[in-house]
Amino acid sequence: MNPVRLFYLGLGWLSVALGVVGIILPILPTTPFLLVAVWAFSKSSPELAEKLRNHPKAGPYIRAWQDHGVIPPMGKALAVTMMSVMGIYFAGFSILPGWAALLVCVVLVAVGVYILSRPSKPPTI
Repeated sequence: MNPVRLFYLGLGWLSVALGVVGIILPILPTTPFLLVAVWAFSKSSPELAEKLRNHPKAGPYIRAWQDHGVIPPMGKALAVTMMSVMGIYFAGFSILPGWAALLVCVVLVAVGVYILSRPSKPPTI
C-alpha cells in the first residue's frame, strides 16, 4: 500500500477515535475530528469518507460544513461558550505566563469570530 495513502488512512482512523472520545468527554470536540477524518479518508478511502458523510447522526453536520460551510446556531453557541470558559480560565486561573495566556485568549477570540461569521443554514435556491 502507498505510504501516503496509509498515512491518510491512519490519520482518518485516529480522528474518528478522537471524535468518539469527544462524545464522552465534553472538553474534546467531536465535530472537528470527524471533519478531519472525512478529509483524510477522502484522500485514502473515499468509501469510508462517504460512510461518515452518510452517518445518520454526524452526516448532516459534516455535509452542511463541506457543502456550504454551515455551522448550526447551537454548535456556534456551544463552541463560543466553551471557548469563553477556557479563555476566562487561561486569563485568570492558569499557571501559564501572562504572554502565553494572552496568546491563547487572542487565538480563542479569532476562532470565535471565525465561527460566528459562518452561515447558520445552507443557502436557499
